[in-house]
Amino acid sequence: MFSYWEKKHFFHCDLAVVGSGFVGLSTAIHYKKKHPKARVLVLERGVFPNGASTKNAGFACFGSLTEILDDFWQMTQEEVLELVEKRYKGLLQIRKNFGDKALGYKHTHGFELIDEQLLQAMDQMEEVNKLLKKIFNKEVFSKVKKPEKLGFSEKIKVIVENKFEGELDPGMYMDSLWEMAEKLGIRILTGVSVLEIMKDEGRILAESNSGKDSMEFVAEKVAICTNAFTKKLWPESDLVPGRGLILLSKPLDFEIPWKGTFHLDKGYVYFRKVDGRLLLGGARNKDFEGEKSTDFTVNPKIKSHLEKLASDIIFPGKEIQWEMEWTGIMAFGPKKSPLIRQVGKKTVAAVRLGGMGVAIGWEVGRELSGLLRKM
Repeated sequence: MFSYWEKKHFFHCDLAVVGSGFVGLSTAIHYKKKHPKARVLVLERGVFPNGASTKNAGFACFGSLTEILDDFWQMTQEEVLELVEKRYKGLLQIRKNFGDKALGYKHTHGFELIDEQLLQAMDQMEEVNKLLKKIFNKEVFSKVKKPEKLGFSEKIKVIVENKFEGELDPGMYMDSLWEMAEKLGIRILTGVSVLEIMKDEGRILAESNSGKDSMEFVAEKVAICTNAFTKKLWPESDLVPGRGLILLSKPLDFEIPWKGTFHLDKGYVYFRKVDGRLLLGGARNKDFEGEKSTDFTVNPKIKSHLEKLASDIIFPGKEIQWEMEWTGIMAFGPKKSPLIRQVGKKTVAAVRLGGMGVAIGWEVGRELSGLLRKM
């Protein structure tokens, strides 16, 4: 039940953004900066963004060597280079706009552990560096000279270093977005579950999470920024959800001999140290079908695989005690490039971040804002 005042002031706006993750808030911020007098409203189902924005591992990365090589099998050379450039420029933009301190950013470099099965990738590293030089003007990938000092398993034959990557705190990034949105006068309503969007009319049917209150929002323009949860609102989209598991250990009782962000298994597995703990996640390639889910549950097969990697590869011979686990839901499709388009007379969408929301979320929001202004 809503009052006259609530109905009069809070259900009509110039722009309604559905989804308050990195892309949703970026879209709202970029649009509001260009249209200061516009009423901009962001609708969010959860207390925090419901997908992966505050549930990711905090990697400020754009692709490991083997991941980029794998992409060449799925995409053209031009598409791969364009995607790498978009990711890297996206990282530079958030650092420029918010500052490293506000993001908790540390330029500790990225690393990839190469085992016997992927050793042939080293034969192509020089060629990949040549291709990437068009973007970075310097060599991106190089071999770590004394990998044994990092203490990994003997199964790791080579460690590749990427001097252009780092790490950040996703919570601090989100807090920076909230602060900017608040200063601009953007309203964020949480606990609102959007049921349907009438894309040509700008009408949004929703209900409270309790299901007790039904509501209808009317907007001049609507932006769908719900990534993996978009099918319900845009059934024609070709999005496939991809769940990602993250494990966080208890504080370790030994010194960690490395720093930075680490990948292995073509980028599907990732780990870093956080506050004296091991953060380890990914491995959805061990059960692709099982991880095509929007349920925030833990896949025991993948959890077991990650735990084994921790004790066999990362800290060989040591027993790791785990304190926390959580899942985040990403979105994928036929291509890794983000999907940004108009889907109705009054509605646009920006989805399919491909697990790279940290790197490209801000820029995707900027592009979507530009599309909104043209409508």
